[in-house]
Amino acid sequence: QVQLVESGGGLVQAGGSLRLSCAASGSIFSIYTMGWYRQAPGKQRELVAGITTGGITNYGDLVKGRFTISRDNTKNTVYLQMNSLKPEDTAVYYCNVLDRGSWFPIHWGQGTQVTVSS
Repeated sequence: QVQLVESGGGLVQAGGSLRLSCAASGSIFSIYTMGWYRQAPGKQRELVAGITTGGITNYGDLVKGRFTISRDNTKNTVYLQMNSLKPEDTAVYYCNVLDRGSWFPIHWGQGTQVTVSS
């Protein structure tokens, strides 16, 4: 069983940046496809970004060109660098273990709030 702990959320003005981190423990991190989902109030959860063990990435259409996902297998950590933030990026961001083929989440962290003010 893997445990995921997110950090780095907070309040930022539109146009600003945040970096989320997700520390994983309890299993062999390097074998997992990892990623981030988010959920805004009244909306469905959506894929933000995913990264395979080999470094292949996948981004949601709304964040392409603004967000970057990366991982450090030596630290069992996955990161999400968020630039040019918009108010519509406001959501709870969840770190996930993802299914390799579908990018669907199969394990969730507790989430971290990101709020972007206009």
